[in-house]
Amino acid sequence: MTEHRSPYDTDLDRTPANFAALSPLGFLARAAAVHPTRTAVIHGKLSYDWATAERRCRALASALARRGVKRGDTVGVMAPNIPALFEAHFGVPMAGAVLNAINTRLDAATIAFILEHAEVKILIVDAEYAATVRSALSQVKARPLVVDIADPQGPRAEPVGTITYEALLAEGDPSAAWQGPRDEWEAIALNYTSGTTGNPKGVVYHHRGAYLNAMGNVLTWSLPRHPVYLWTLPMFHCNGWCFPWTITALAGTHVCLRRIEAGAIFDAIAAHGVTHFCGAPIVLNVLVNAPDAARRPLGRTVEVMTAASAPPAAVLERIEAMGFHVTHVYGLTEVYGPAVVCEWRADWDARPPAERATIKARQGVRYAVLDGLMVGDPKTLAPVPADGATIGEVFMRGNIVMKGYLKNPRATAEALQGGWFHTGDLGVTHPDGYIELKDRSKDIIISGGENISTIEIEGVLYRHPAVLEAAVVARPDEKWGETPCAFVTLKEGAAATDAELIAFCRANMAHYKAPRAVVFGPLPKTSTGKIQKFVLREKARALQRPVGARTDPDRRRASPAAPKRD
Repeated sequence: MTEHRSPYDTDLDRTPANFAALSPLGFLARAAAVHPTRTAVIHGKLSYDWATAERRCRALASALARRGVKRGDTVGVMAPNIPALFEAHFGVPMAGAVLNAINTRLDAATIAFILEHAEVKILIVDAEYAATVRSALSQVKARPLVVDIADPQGPRAEPVGTITYEALLAEGDPSAAWQGPRDEWEAIALNYTSGTTGNPKGVVYHHRGAYLNAMGNVLTWSLPRHPVYLWTLPMFHCNGWCFPWTITALAGTHVCLRRIEAGAIFDAIAAHGVTHFCGAPIVLNVLVNAPDAARRPLGRTVEVMTAASAPPAAVLERIEAMGFHVTHVYGLTEVYGPAVVCEWRADWDARPPAERATIKARQGVRYAVLDGLMVGDPKTLAPVPADGATIGEVFMRGNIVMKGYLKNPRATAEALQGGWFHTGDLGVTHPDGYIELKDRSKDIIISGGENISTIEIEGVLYRHPAVLEAAVVARPDEKWGETPCAFVTLKEGAAATDAELIAFCRANMAHYKAPRAVVFGPLPKTSTGKIQKFVLREKARALQRPVGARTDPDRRRASPAAPKRD
């Protein structure tokens, strides 16, 4: 039997005239061509336009190529939200390479793992992290070429590398042609997430997904032309939720910010007419609790996009009373950042403020560029009833799901099993179709927008000579959303205080991952010896206290408050 061929399949082929690989790199060329004199980047006293931004990114791409960077090589950047990191989001992939923006809070051992696992060829480092990077480099077998950033707003430090960032740009041709992806499935970025093991997993993004999620941000947030965007969200986190590309597509203005402080945020809003910014709920909490001396009149409604653990309804209510308008989104590193939004409905406006805030704390519905979202049975993949009560796992599918985990086919297969991305988050579906998270099946703690592995903390605690058993769960926190709470059983005859164990953790891992509370005593277990973490979570919730309160009631000994986050 002859197979039927549609006439639409005959002599209607892809050609350069009617098909191009989707990539966000074209946004830069358009912004420079259409709005060359509009302000692209502001960083303190530094300011430059879109024509300059394109020249600098082209020069970076050219310089990387002249230094031997080839298609598919990895270029790492460890820097705060400064122009160099923004430029890398274009210059690195314009060279055909893959951008690895490294979390600036990581410890040297983890950075060393990333450098070797990603086979980083060139590493661009801000002076603030020189000491940590120097330590990391001492632990790797193959040392990448290191480029030093000397940011005028940052600290001075002994150089780690042999060339400065500005000198590297001077080696490049600012008018050089750049390479687009041969295929939109090519990798554009690599982002490491802690997952549920000590060693992080490398999440690979492709050009198509980056393009689509950048456009998804425009649609979801109803972004206008030329927004003035303040960088409170780290660009190393899911590539800043794709906003380096989103704001460029609209020829907006990127306002850089090294430090996330209430005064700096209010000052930037007043000085530069900031219209939009993103951040974890902790950023909202910083603004809500800002001292009067740090506050400035907004002069306009400022749009805020927030995600991570669900923002406390009380914080949402207070921040909107100040003149900020909050859009709540939800996503993961594996889906390019936000992929779900609590899309607001006009009929909710008439409800009391507290009820509106409770609704807004839900995760919501899928982005227009996400093809599928459901809460379902993790074994059968059947959707759960939309009753707001039946708990299932959250699943996603579509073009803004990662390519997979670098060099980890087993984890990739598990995450994408059955044609869905398995988030590991547990939630419900409400009758109106909006989802709401209830728990995390993998015990990941999201603190201030950062993922923290409980297994990693437990591994450090078990290294302490006085610790017999340890289990870590999330404890609700008014400031950070969640913080690690450790439950510890000491060895017979051994002694240790909560302060000692917290200090031990801080000495052996990134400081922000260390527990903020330690509770001593026997751990609840099943008949087979498995620790019952659900029991510990309930105990941890009972320990919740206002920020700044004294000791927790179940602590073995009184001690000073846990150290402030670094």
